[in-house]
Amino acid sequence: MSNVPTVRLNDGRAMPALGFGVWRIPDSEAEAATASALEAGYRSIDTAQLYDNEAGVGRAVAASGLPRGDVFLTTKVWNTSQGRDATRRAFDESLKKLGTDYLDLYLIHWPSPKRGLYVETWKTLLELKKEGRIRSVGVSNFGPDELANVARETGEPPAVNQIELHPRFQQRETRAYHEAHGIVTEAWSPLGQGQLLRDPVVTAIAEKHGRSAAQVLLRWHLRHGFVVIPKSATPSRIRENFDVFGFDIDDDDARALDALDSADGRIGPNPYTATF
Repeated sequence: MSNVPTVRLNDGRAMPALGFGVWRIPDSEAEAATASALEAGYRSIDTAQLYDNEAGVGRAVAASGLPRGDVFLTTKVWNTSQGRDATRRAFDESLKKLGTDYLDLYLIHWPSPKRGLYVETWKTLLELKKEGRIRSVGVSNFGPDELANVARETGEPPAVNQIELHPRFQQRETRAYHEAHGIVTEAWSPLGQGQLLRDPVVTAIAEKHGRSAAQVLLRWHLRHGFVVIPKSATPSRIRENFDVFGFDIDDDDARALDALDSADGRIGPNPYTATF
């Protein structure tokens, strides 16, 4: 049994607060990595059309022997597949690769505003949800303006917005919008793509608790109520990242990590200037 707490989505469904991400894990390695995660106790797996490893994830889930209902599967539609017909084709292909007949969560990967298709794509996700092929729908890398647009056009805000989030880049404005509109904040690159593992503030807190820097950072996310999806292909680190429920950071630790927020802390692409 998994001991991961859940968060309640605005559609009434529950989502594990800690999941396993497979970004940049080749399909040839994704099966073994996902199998290690499921064995460690993860029950939420996050992939994407762009990652080209949905098939490996699907093989691992099938081989695990776990009931399909025990695994929360998330994938995302890529920018070049936005628009009603293309999104439906991409969705069908993702289901085929994952070896499932439904998704727990389907996300628009980026707003890609230059294409002008994210509202149409959002409407398509709502259609698929109404058909019973998706349990929950959300977005990724959306800012308050895009979130407001899809809600205004459809009357239904996303259940989740997956964004770059870590102590050096805390996205307070977007998080405030989430809190005001019942949208769950999900963090990608929660460890700052490894950069924060050597930060002296983080390492001092880790030493204080006898834990790793990664575990301290994950506890910071969980303390704030974020859903967090660390990624690793190394079985020992996969297990370490899951072993975060036997301790907590204290208020002083949290304040020290909160103070790391920086105007230039973004590591990934900026949704408003990205050209893809």
